[in-house]
Amino acid sequence: MLHAGNMEGNDLTEKFLLEAEHLTKEFKARGGEYFKAVNDITFRIPKEKPTVISLVGESGSGKTTTGLMVLGLLKPTSGTVKYEGKDVFKMSKREFSEFRKNVQAIFQDPYEVYNPFYKADRILKVTIKKFKLASSESEAKKLIVESLKDVNLTPEEALNKYPHQLSGGQRQRLMIARALLTRPRLIVADEPVSMVDASLRADILNTMLHLKKEYNISYLFITHDLSIAEYFSDRIIVMYRGVNVENGDINEVLSNPLHPYVKTLIESIPIPDPKRKWTEKIKFNIEDLNKREVSSKGCIFYSRCPVATKICLTKRPELVKVGKDHFVACHLYSK
Repeated sequence: MLHAGNMEGNDLTEKFLLEAEHLTKEFKARGGEYFKAVNDITFRIPKEKPTVISLVGESGSGKTTTGLMVLGLLKPTSGTVKYEGKDVFKMSKREFSEFRKNVQAIFQDPYEVYNPFYKADRILKVTIKKFKLASSESEAKKLIVESLKDVNLTPEEALNKYPHQLSGGQRQRLMIARALLTRPRLIVADEPVSMVDASLRADILNTMLHLKKEYNISYLFITHDLSIAEYFSDRIIVMYRGVNVENGDINEVLSNPLHPYVKTLIESIPIPDPKRKWTEKIKFNIEDLNKREVSSKGCIFYSRCPVATKICLTKRPELVKVGKDHFVACHLYSK
């Protein structure tokens, strides 16, 4: 379930591995005013069934900020992140350490994670030491070899080499291997294939999907690429300027996009066939759009929306159910 809803009783809470409830994060701008990078985002990841939820949107939409809050690295201005019913930001030091063991991260640029003065496999050894995963050097070596095997790397390819001696794909696979060492239940993956050659993206995504089935790992997958989200995800949340504008089952949303922003995103994807050309043009009345006022009370997409009406300026639309597992925040579908 992605749409916000009431959660009464412990039985319901226990069904979820992670619950992000009404997450909002404000930052102070240069002029002293505050702006909401993330504005009232809610989603839940089930406990028993491994699930991939994709946060999709353009740069600045709040995807990475949401991921950092889920990881417990950035405290929300309001809202909660709960792991197995416990508020992440109210955990004891011991509880938070266990949380970090079970919720791992894979970041966009694999090269930035490595210290160029150390060999790349140091990140594996540090992880084993930090979480006390092995009681001996031979046990640690066995864990490392198993994790490398899981991501289709051999010890000869990855160990005893400096980061610059590895390809981008190898560095990213090594980061996945590092995350796997702790046998996490959730991985927050922030644009994990955006800096990898296109020819290797499918291989890495397939590896991650295999690990999902093999080890029951769920993913919060952050991407700007709808085609990757469609291939990799079970569910999707489309964000615009920090707001959840449309969400639900990945197939329902992408086969029948309803929010004007999501429609525009999908219509702008090139057709991978040189013999086929776009037959429709996306038309915007630029003069009209430039004249529109921006209101904090209205729809955040108002200034760019080709079908906006007066109510869009004064009232922000709420998420409404429009399908079996499909929600959209647009006055065109409000009751």
